[in-house]
Amino acid sequence: MPSMKTILLVCTGNICRSPMAAGFLQEKLHQEGLEGKYRVRSAGVWALENQPPSAFACQVLAERGIDISDHRGHDLTLEDVEEADLILTMEQGQAEAVKVEFPQHSHKVYLLSEMIGHRYDIPDPYGGSLYEYRQCAYEIEKLVDEGFPRIMELLGHKLRKAKGET
Repeated sequence: MPSMKTILLVCTGNICRSPMAAGFLQEKLHQEGLEGKYRVRSAGVWALENQPPSAFACQVLAERGIDISDHRGHDLTLEDVEEADLILTMEQGQAEAVKVEFPQHSHKVYLLSEMIGHRYDIPDPYGGSLYEYRQCAYEIEKLVDEGFPRIMELLGHKLRKAKGET
């Protein structure tokens, strides 16, 4: 049996965007019947090591039935990057930081927005209002849902088409 592939989501402090993205991706894998076939992790390029997710990040995911309260901030390491089969960042600056720090793994690094064919940064809601967190969560959820086929393609997984699709 082939080893489990790892998807690594990266933001800055690893207490807002990447834990939310990891939660959404875990949920999407569950919905697609792929839970347990892929490992989803997150890290920060300047993480708040061992810190829990922000209260608003937990709240907006809990509103969608996703619990990220056990997450703890984790600083990106060489081991994380080596273990990852795909690295998705929230901002271009994070992608560049990963590529500069770990150039031999730059081929694995993409912006999350690239999964839907665009290249843009997802604004950091850290320190913002609940509304800003909801906007951020909405954007990340949309990118995970719409970008899921591309994520799976990059991991070498072919998704079955729904009945009636050509």
